[in-house]
Amino acid sequence: MYIIIVGCGKVGYHLLKALIAAEHEVLAIEQNPQRHAAVVEELGSVALSGDGAEAAVLAEAGANRADVVIAVTGHDEDNLVACQVAKQRFNVKKTIALTNDPTNEKLFRTLGVDVVVSHTNIILAHVEGELTEQPLIHLMPVPRSNLRLVGIHIPPDAEVVGKPLHELLLPENTLISLVVNRRGQARLPVPGQLIEPNDEVIAATPPEADEELVEIFTRVGR
Repeated sequence: MYIIIVGCGKVGYHLLKALIAAEHEVLAIEQNPQRHAAVVEELGSVALSGDGAEAAVLAEAGANRADVVIAVTGHDEDNLVACQVAKQRFNVKKTIALTNDPTNEKLFRTLGVDVVVSHTNIILAHVEGELTEQPLIHLMPVPRSNLRLVGIHIPPDAEVVGKPLHELLLPENTLISLVVNRRGQARLPVPGQLIEPNDEVIAATPPEADEELVEIFTRVGR
């Protein structure tokens, strides 16, 4: 697999080393001369000097035969443009972009980036996972959609306990993909399956449905 990395700061540098170690063919594009020189000195001719958001530089890097372009500069606009040029000009099958501002995730996906990674949301998901009182945990975005995977903990006294999954009226564009019981056993949702106390329900859902999902799965009967 041939992979082009746009940006060789801390993220790009460690990604470059990891992909080389995994025996992929990989080339990094770095605009900063000092950073480019340091990478070449340490790793050899695996880095190209230039602006990875420019078509001429991507062409020089061989984007026409790249399987993946990964843009991880410190500037969201550069990451977006690099992925768009790779996709539209060179027909790269898979583009991955780092977004430093998580509010840009939806825009990136709307404009054709296949996979959008947000440091903020990754850290937030880990923090939420450590807070046992948190009813809903954001797990990851679903590629090429406005959906994301979330985990919802079912309290023992929730109204939905003992009810079949298929009878629940879920928000629009929401799908239950997995249920994990208190013993850590995962099961796929099937008709007639009952919700048990302390289940973890994994759902694919749009961001605007978060509050409604929490209400459905954690509401306590009066």
